[in-house]
Parts: sequence; structure tokens; C-alpha cells
Amino acid sequence: MQVPRRRRRLALTGVAVGALAAGGLTFVSANQALAEEGCQVDYNVISEWGGGFQANVVISAGTAINGWEVEWDFPAGTTVSSAWNVDWSQSGTRFTGGDVGWNGSIASGQSVEVFGFIGNGSSTAPGQFTVNGTVCGDGDVDPTDPPDPTDPPTDPPVGDKVDNPYTGANVYVNPQWSANAAAEPGGSAIANEPTGVWLDQTSAIWGNDSPTTGSMGLADHLDHAVAEGYDLIQVVIYNLPGRDCAALASNGQLAPDEIDEYKSEYIDEIVAIQGDPAYADLKIVNVIEIDSLPNLVTNVSPRETATPECDVMKANGNYVDGVSYAAAELGALPNTYNYIDAGHHGWIGWGDDNPEYDNFRASAALFGSLIGQNGMTADDVHGFISNTANYSALEEPYWAVNQNVGGQPLNQNPNLPWVDWNDYNNEKDFTQALRTELIANGFNSDIGMLIDTSRNGWGGDYRPTGTSSSTDPVTFVDESRIDQRIQKGNWCNQAGAGLGERPQADPEPWIDAYVWIKPPGESDGSSELIDNDEGKGFDRMCDPTYEGNPRNGNNLSGARDNMPVSGHWSSEQFQELLENAYPPIN
Repeated sequence: MQVPRRRRRLALTGVAVGALAAGGLTFVSANQALAEEGCQVDYNVISEWGGGFQANVVISAGTAINGWEVEWDFPAGTTVSSAWNVDWSQSGTRFTGGDVGWNGSIASGQSVEVFGFIGNGSSTAPGQFTVNGTVCGDGDVDPTDPPDPTDPPTDPPVGDKVDNPYTGANVYVNPQWSANAAAEPGGSAIANEPTGVWLDQTSAIWGNDSPTTGSMGLADHLDHAVAEGYDLIQVVIYNLPGRDCAALASNGQLAPDEIDEYKSEYIDEIVAIQGDPAYADLKIVNVIEIDSLPNLVTNVSPRETATPECDVMKANGNYVDGVSYAAAELGALPNTYNYIDAGHHGWIGWGDDNPEYDNFRASAALFGSLIGQNGMTADDVHGFISNTANYSALEEPYWAVNQNVGGQPLNQNPNLPWVDWNDYNNEKDFTQALRTELIANGFNSDIGMLIDTSRNGWGGDYRPTGTSSSTDPVTFVDESRIDQRIQKGNWCNQAGAGLGERPQADPEPWIDAYVWIKPPGESDGSSELIDNDEGKGFDRMCDPTYEGNPRNGNNLSGARDNMPVSGHWSSEQFQELLENAYPPIN
């Protein structure tokens, strides 16, 4: 019996922004202003640190806007140090920002995040906004206003899953990762952040004392979560037969044909534990099988990027069989929320009418084909997650992928290897578009997205502070881009990476949460061959001297040296992630 879900309302008001406090995910601030004419400005504080903050601005149009100028007065002493996608100035407390051409049009009924900025001083939201000279309201929501009768109840009926499990949730902090983080210099600043609990082999369900998962099994984590008063835990389902067919570093214990073992000895055991009535009040988010299904689109014959292992997994159907079985069985529980891994924009961001070059639409169609397999329905999938254990930038504030530089759009330039015809340059735009495509392929219209921001901050001295002035497309992109990888296909222990946005709920209407599924400090794979009993091989993409393959455009791997087997702790990498965090660690 499938459990009904509560319908998502992508409203034009009431936008909320979450950030992590010591006790869990809580709201920071979101300010809405709505005039009778239908003009609305949302001033969203994304993050705060000592003396500074980051915010974005969303304009909603009652009637179509063609060119906008927004103004407000900051609290005394607050200034803007940098901003993106806006022509701005500040005189005293008065801030004025205008469109930069390409982002000037907002359709009737549309809400658009038009720009962002870094501020110094008070993060308190201004009391009043104007757009094109029209006052958009007083910036306050009257607490005495009666509730909208169409809003869903705060507490859903028993057996009814909530729309966004992260909203207001106190999310589980894995004590094993927390202890590793706290033992590092400066690590206590983030040791209370929630990260994923990885079940990367069958023995991890029970606790196997491995360096990757430690002594705690799944029931141990769930018991600890209940005892400590958490109300949401994140579990990574990661043990498919022939796992990660394009990356040896994360190969698993099950052979390509061991689908029966996967179902009976792995998934069924997890279902039995998660279904224990002792955990009925605990929301369990299952992140299902990272780095699996997109391989069946991008890394199979006749493509140049094909691997024999991925050809086998496409032919035997066990990725589709396994993922659909996991989603169906776990989704039938009343307190579980399944998010299927969907790669990232640097993997499946290419859409094309030619199937040889289309990753985006083909991947969405593949996900849609899961519906009906093993009894899986759309209701078994609460959403999808992007960028799991990867490094793709959340936003690229200083350039747009279709921006015209040197006489043509950047993503139409055949001599621009960083862009390489990709339709996206960041995870926010990618997930918004992918969500629409997934709905078109049969998933519910209220699905939410998660983005793993554990290692995509890309701070540090090399982080750009504005748009390049170069007219050469290659120089323009290299001087403007946040993501500092050599190539977007580089995925292993990327040198120079930093912590990204801290876990937070409801950062955008289509995003349920920013999450840290990959625990920062845990390796992606060894820099050289290291014998182990976990089934994890040596992948040359983790070797800093490796000059690449077709999957990364035959570029250097960009990997750190002296790294351990995947999932094992690296103090050096953890320190680099702290140092290069963005927003910075206070």
C-alpha cells in the first residue's frame, strides 16, 4: 500500500531560507514585501558569519516586468562589499540595484532570483522595498493575518508524509564523523553539522568496524537518533551489483549479477530495520545509489566514454532492477523519504536532439522508466539529489552559460573546453530544469531536490570577486568561474576545494535542502594502489599524475596526492576544505 504525500505549493509568497543551528535546521530570515499591485521582493539571508552575510534577492511580478530597478535602505552601518548579476550602487544606507540586460525580464506570475551580494554589518532585512519606483509593501508579514485555508496543516495526519521532511527538522549528526571533525584543528566549528550515514556494504548494516563506517550499524544510528531527540536521519543506500561501473575507486562488494543478494541480504534487511515501530516518529531520508543510473546513458557503447563494466550493467538491467526495488520497498514505509541520485550538471547537463550527445533528457527518461518496475510508483520517490560527493559549484554568480562573449554564446563556442556545449554551469539552475524534466517523465509535480554542498564552496584566495573584463572567451570564463577544477569530469579528491553552503532547509522553492551527504574529510579514492578487503579498487582518476581519459576530456585529474582508500579519513583534505570554505568558517 502506497502512502499519500502532501502536495507541494510553489507559492510566490512565504519563501523561507534555512540554516543550521546547533540543535538542527532552523529558519534564519526571509523578508517578503507584497503590494496591492502584485509587486514582491524577497530578501533572503543565505548565510552569516562574524561581521558579514550573504543574501539573494528574488523579485515576483504581478504584471510582466521588462527592466527593473530595486531600492531599499539598509540598517545604519551595513554596506555591500560585492554583488553579482546586478548594476548596483550605495549612497549612505540607500542601496540601488538594476538589471544587467539578460536578467531584466520577469514574466507575469514569475518569481526570479535576480541577484546576490555579500554584505558587511547587520543582516536585518530592510523594512521597505521599491521596484521601478513602486513601493512593494512594508516588508512585514502581519502575524494576525488568518491562515490560508488551502495551506496544508502543520501536522499531517498519521501515515501522511510531509511535503519537505527537512523543514524545521533537527537533523542527525553522525557521532563517528563528528568525533573525527572535532579532533581536527578548527574542526569543532563544523563538527555539529549533519552528514550522511553510509551503508556501503552489507556488513555496514550491522556495524563492521571498518574505517569507513565504524562500529555503529544502522540500528545503532537510529537508536542514537531517537535517544538524542533528532527527528530526521540521512541514510545512503550504496551497494548495487557492479557498483559505479565507470570508477574503480568506489567499486563495491557485489558482482554485476548478484542482484538477488542485493535484494534479500541488503535492501530487505534495511527495510526490516527502518520499519521497526521504535523509529516510527523518526523521518528517514534514503539517498539511493549514487553514481549508478546516469552511467547507463553516458558510459555505454557506442560512446567514446563507454566502459566494458557499464555495458554489462546496461545489458543485465541490474541497476534499474536494484534501484526500483530499493525505492519500492523503502518507499512503502510510512516514515521514509527516498531521493534518487541524479548525477550533476557536469555529468548530464547536455541536452541535444542527437541521442549521441544528449545526456539530460535521456537521463530523465531513464529515471522515468523505473516507474512500474518492481511495483515502484511515483509516490515512492520523494525527490532527487544532485552533486552527491562531487564538487560542482552551487552557483556561478559572475557569468552565464549562454552569455555572449567574443561574438557568440559561451555554450555555443567550440573552442571553450570548460563549457563544452553544456547547457548549465551550476547546480541550482541544473536542478530546477531537471526537476521539470523529471515531472514530464512521470514523477509527481511536488518532488523536491537536494544538493550536496559538502565540498563545492571553492573559497580561498583564488576565488573571483567579479566578472572578468576580458573579451577572450577562454580567459573570460577562467577568470570569472567559481569552480576551479581543471575539467568538470574530475571527481576524485579535488585539490583546492572547500566546504560549501552549510546544511539548510528550503533554500529555494524547488530545493528541499542543501545537505552534506558526503562527510567532509573522507577520501574519494586512493592516490595509488592500496590493498583492502572492501572491494575498492585503484582508479587513475585519483592519481594526480594521471593525464585523463575521454570522460574528463583527457585532462589531468586534479586530484590530491597521498590520499587513502575511499571513505577513509584524510586530515590534510579536511584542513584544506576548512581553509577554502565558502561561505567562510567563522
